[in-house]
Amino acid sequence: MPWYQAPPVENYWGWHWTMNHFDPEVIAQNSQRSIASQYYPLTGPYDSRDIDILEYHVLLMKLAGIDGVIVDWYGMKDYNDYAVLHESTSDLFSYVKDAGLEFSICYEDRTIKSMVDNNHFTPTQALDHGGEVMKFLQNNWFDEDCYVKLNNQPLLLSWGPTYFKSNANWVSMFSEIDPKPMLFTLDNKLFESATGAYPWPPMHLSKNGILKTIDLNLYLTQFYQKSNSWDFLVATAFPGFNDIYEEAGLHDSYGFLDPADGVTFRSTLNIAMNYNPDILQLATWNDFGEGTVIEPTVEFGFSYLEEVQKLRKEKIDTTFDYDLDELELAFSIYQLRKEYEDDYDVHDQLYDAYYHIINGEIEEAKAIVYSLRPNAIENEKLSGEFYVSSAYPNPFNPTTSFEIRIPEKSNVSVSIFDIKGNLIDQKSNQNYSEGLNYFEWKAYRFSTGIYFIQFQYENFVKVKKIVLMK
Repeated sequence: MPWYQAPPVENYWGWHWTMNHFDPEVIAQNSQRSIASQYYPLTGPYDSRDIDILEYHVLLMKLAGIDGVIVDWYGMKDYNDYAVLHESTSDLFSYVKDAGLEFSICYEDRTIKSMVDNNHFTPTQALDHGGEVMKFLQNNWFDEDCYVKLNNQPLLLSWGPTYFKSNANWVSMFSEIDPKPMLFTLDNKLFESATGAYPWPPMHLSKNGILKTIDLNLYLTQFYQKSNSWDFLVATAFPGFNDIYEEAGLHDSYGFLDPADGVTFRSTLNIAMNYNPDILQLATWNDFGEGTVIEPTVEFGFSYLEEVQKLRKEKIDTTFDYDLDELELAFSIYQLRKEYEDDYDVHDQLYDAYYHIINGEIEEAKAIVYSLRPNAIENEKLSGEFYVSSAYPNPFNPTTSFEIRIPEKSNVSVSIFDIKGNLIDQKSNQNYSEGLNYFEWKAYRFSTGIYFIQFQYENFVKVKKIVLMK
């Protein structure tokens, strides 16, 4: 979902972070911003055009064994925020192609309804615009080698459709497109122009605000039984559903599908794979508003991407050999980008690490990343000052380490606090020499969560946020 705007890329927080209710400038005691989500991205809230985020996302996908992205696309019209989201989509595709991944489009034709309802289009003009949208897709993306195709036809999903509901609409919109896209509609194959459909969390089956496992499994069974008569299958796996709409004051919640510590994701993955799909869609990378998120978060860490790695390794490509270490490597590159955003030498080395990963040269990338921390400290010219690096790795399990520089031999006290401010561990009087030293915290006996680690040298104090993931 290329939906998000945030400083400093933009000078405002976009609607998908605020929903006109939350204020990301409000920061809680746990250092998290107030955003329109039940879950919190590991990077913190971001802008979809942030080049560091784009690099981080495609690296994670590459290292998780994901082949590409399906973008939820609002069209290219300069109306509401559609043009901004279109630019974000184009930026993402640039990084997707550079990383050797593929891409496809899920078209949101409910945007047309909004434009018609607000007198931006007449219904007749709306259908003409739909045809222009399809021609834009063909002229700009469909013909690219990295656009996803089935039987040499471009893959096109429709969210719904909710406006162009008749077969005649799509016949008209596809009339100047060759080859015609393979169209998949939501939940059901709605008309002749569609090749098939794709499933989604069936929140309409919620009872008393809860979607039960038995109802979810019945929906999936019925969906995949219908798919037996189609030539191609787009299957879907998802981690859960936990929207923020009621808290944002928009409308009632659609309901809650329990992630169940990853069981829901594993189950929907396995069910989908049992039907040998042509496309396996993971819903979703980052729909924070609805809580369907496999992007690493504070709450779930990298666990969903580890499940994808396991699936890739066991059922798709036995030569695939990446695990949590490689996912953390991508996050370390992102952290270094932000930590040393004005150090061009560090950034040049990180570009080298990025391309090593893209080319499958993981050890070379690790060597660069691991070497950068002491080098970056030297670049900061911190002689005569008290310096503590960010934790590495972070998130971690079960140990993390810090680099500490002090101007002369002395004692440094280290205190660790939980998210409520309770002191839970302490290492007093660490005797360090002048210059560069290292501190490692072993958290074997502590549970998953956010912690704060405080370093005190004489009257100087540094505090770092760390995330333990078990």
